[in-house]
Amino acid sequence: MAATVKTIDTWAESATESSAGRFSHVRALSLALAENLSDADASVQSMPDASPVKWHLAHTTWFFETFVLAEFVPGYRLFDARFPFLYNSYYEAKGARIGRASRGLITRPSLDETRAYRLHVDDAVRSAIGLLPLEALELLTLGCHHEEQHQELLLTDLLNLFAQNPLAPAVWPSRGPRPLDVSRPVRWIEGREGPVNVGHAGRGFAFDCECPRHKTWLTPHAIADRVVTNGEWQAFIEDGGYVTVGNWLADGWAWVRQNAIDAPLYWRRDEGGSWGQFGLDGVTALDESAPVQHISFYEADAFARWAGARLPTEAEWESAAENLNDTEGNLLDRAEAVRAWPASHADGVAQMFGDVWEWTASAYLAYPGFRAAPGAVGEYNGKFMSGQFVLKGGSCATPRGHVRASYRNFFYPHQRWQFTGVRLARDI
Repeated sequence: MAATVKTIDTWAESATESSAGRFSHVRALSLALAENLSDADASVQSMPDASPVKWHLAHTTWFFETFVLAEFVPGYRLFDARFPFLYNSYYEAKGARIGRASRGLITRPSLDETRAYRLHVDDAVRSAIGLLPLEALELLTLGCHHEEQHQELLLTDLLNLFAQNPLAPAVWPSRGPRPLDVSRPVRWIEGREGPVNVGHAGRGFAFDCECPRHKTWLTPHAIADRVVTNGEWQAFIEDGGYVTVGNWLADGWAWVRQNAIDAPLYWRRDEGGSWGQFGLDGVTALDESAPVQHISFYEADAFARWAGARLPTEAEWESAAENLNDTEGNLLDRAEAVRAWPASHADGVAQMFGDVWEWTASAYLAYPGFRAAPGAVGEYNGKFMSGQFVLKGGSCATPRGHVRASYRNFFYPHQRWQFTGVRLARDI
């Protein structure tokens, strides 16, 4: 018995140290991403789908305060009893909240006061972490992964905000072009056929929507070895891709016409008719060999149909990626301008992790046997399984170590302010 207790104590100590290290790293990166911003930069909301930077910094702090400190630290007092109304996102079980579209009206608290809120909660978590039970450590881990999601949202929302400014301001200087060869023709990689296992395998952290692991059936197919490039998208435009009704789903065609869509979001023509692209480093010349990004599901599906291909299913994509290193690729490491890079010329599939989120043909639905977690955290994923499509692989704005083959991102088919791109598949 003594040996067993020692083993459990050693494991608990290791888990605490791991949680503390990840917590400190995640919290520091969020502040670094906002370091160059003014209070005004961090307060404005560009559209209902986006949130102000300051709200992201405060909401992620509210998560730790609400689910860890208030629940598991006796005598903990809220930093400010008014903040839960301001920074609760969608948790019905946690009470009333300000409307999502009104987050940009929260000009106060200031950015400095928001940083003070973060410091207060960080100090409280660090003081309590050695005394937290396993359930609280699991919620702390969930909170870190939740904040990593918001780090990407912070960047994409900030990009959308700055794109509205006619001065085209840059948050960070350009990283410059990556010295790679021009993109090569697509190579088709034959996928697995028959029964395959998909979903989280049970090692390490996963969100509840990735579970349970289960069998599904794959028909003969092939998947492109890289994602679609800007140059290939230009060919789609020049061939009338946006004005040919036969390329589009009915809802997509209605969306194109209603919103006068004729190019990916953030593409801009200069006076000479050449395409440029707006990013966190301002306007740069369009790199034809780099992945196309900021496209909707509707656009991805239309391009695939124009190219004589289709979108991969979630299971096809996951089976192609499950044995690849999910910590490699063009992912977020530090506070700097993010950019999708051209594919390397390696054998096999490339760019499965990083660069752009890849649209799949699969609706975001529950796996067989899915059960939402009990309590308020059960609202995290399950209630959004309606009308959205799955994206896989992460982007250049996704923190390194956050994604895996089973990871399921999801957005509505018209949304494209995220770093979203497309990889083709086809039947054999």
